[in-house]
Amino acid sequence: MSKKLKLWLIFLIFLNGYVSLSFELVVLRQLSFWVGSSAVITSIIMGIFLGFMSLGYFLGSSEKIQHNKIRPVLSISFLVIALFAFLASSFPFVMEYFVRFYNWGITSSVIQTFIFSFVFLSVGPFLFGFNTTLLSRCLHKYNTNYTGNIMAWDTIGSVMGSLLTTLILMPFIGVNYTVMLIVGLAVFAAIVTRSKWWVILLGALVLVPTILVNSDYVQRNRFGILVNNANSTISVSQFGDDMRILYMNGLPMSVYNPTTGQNAEYVDYLNSHFIYNMPNDRPRKILVLGAGGFTVGLDDIFNEYTFVDIEHTLQEVSEKYFLGRPLTPNKRFIVQDASQYLKNTTEQYDIIVLDVYSNSFQVPEGFITAEFMERVKSRVAPNGILIMNIIASSSFRDRYSQVFDNTFHTVFTSNTTRQLIGYANPYIENDVANILYVWYNRYPTDEIYTINKTPVIYDRYVK
Repeated sequence: MSKKLKLWLIFLIFLNGYVSLSFELVVLRQLSFWVGSSAVITSIIMGIFLGFMSLGYFLGSSEKIQHNKIRPVLSISFLVIALFAFLASSFPFVMEYFVRFYNWGITSSVIQTFIFSFVFLSVGPFLFGFNTTLLSRCLHKYNTNYTGNIMAWDTIGSVMGSLLTTLILMPFIGVNYTVMLIVGLAVFAAIVTRSKWWVILLGALVLVPTILVNSDYVQRNRFGILVNNANSTISVSQFGDDMRILYMNGLPMSVYNPTTGQNAEYVDYLNSHFIYNMPNDRPRKILVLGAGGFTVGLDDIFNEYTFVDIEHTLQEVSEKYFLGRPLTPNKRFIVQDASQYLKNTTEQYDIIVLDVYSNSFQVPEGFITAEFMERVKSRVAPNGILIMNIIASSSFRDRYSQVFDNTFHTVFTSNTTRQLIGYANPYIENDVANILYVWYNRYPTDEIYTINKTPVIYDRYVK
């Protein structure tokens, strides 16, 4: 075996491993907001991915594939991988998939993930395993002791794909350009394997649409996407004369009308009942977990605000495209995970607004636990107020609404309210609405009124 051939085969094995892991990680990123990233969801994706890859390993050893046919088969295989990487990783297609499923009434994240994985994550992984076996056969023809090297280079490619994709590519060049790179590398592998005119033509037919769909120009002008990085896909759309909506990962997060000052209904309620009516004897400290479009207390220039969100571009995008004006000096933005911020800070706040449950597609599982709520509770100052905004069934029609309510009242056992925002009909199946859970950090009592003891005339608030 010539040195050139050996390097070519090792390079393709490395590239195959790199593309496979990058592809998997980008898909996990694109699906995370729609179905979450729980162990169940991840196990479905990885299980189908690895299952079909194993099938590819097995069938790649078939003696029906003669040695002189390996190169054209590999070339076609890499082209098919490029096609499925384009379809499964491009945000507009992923968004269309989930929107259609919700319109069809298929709302189970497990079913959505399983179907998506079976359709889009079966062919590509199968061919990754298939390619590895074919390339191994080429190396074994010349040296039967290359098994360790093959496994090593495939693993090195996977490690590099994992680290570069998550730590460098998606955060710094964006998910859309990472998708272009993955597809481009697969097309490049196809051309290197078989540099025929038809391979180049088919590669172009896959690569050109990938570049167009994922380009900043098309994503901004056709889909309004302003940011597409490892954490979020953000866009701003305008409806009517002046109503703007901030979308994150295809879902509405904030509403603002710069002419009327109107926000999302629950934000207007929160502002009017808890923010704008606060006494002005001293500045209050207000913590907002889940910054959205920074509409909580937007017109308040007196009190001190701390907005915490993991998406570092939110302030820039909100000021430039959503609000159309800079935040006032009394507001600061901290880029950090909400739970980590609460763990690290010693500050106590007069009001904490928890707005991280703001869609019904995907619930951040780490933020709905009793342990997380205890952490939030510890940061509420005496006589302070905690406000949680969730989207759930107003009449407790599903287990999520029931268990969340149980969890909340396990931690906040007294001095609580549950405020429905807007209209919801308890007699219809889909009665999902914005609901504000409110807790007042005031001295609790476990007393109750009974037929034998009812000192209500002394207890009633009369001032």
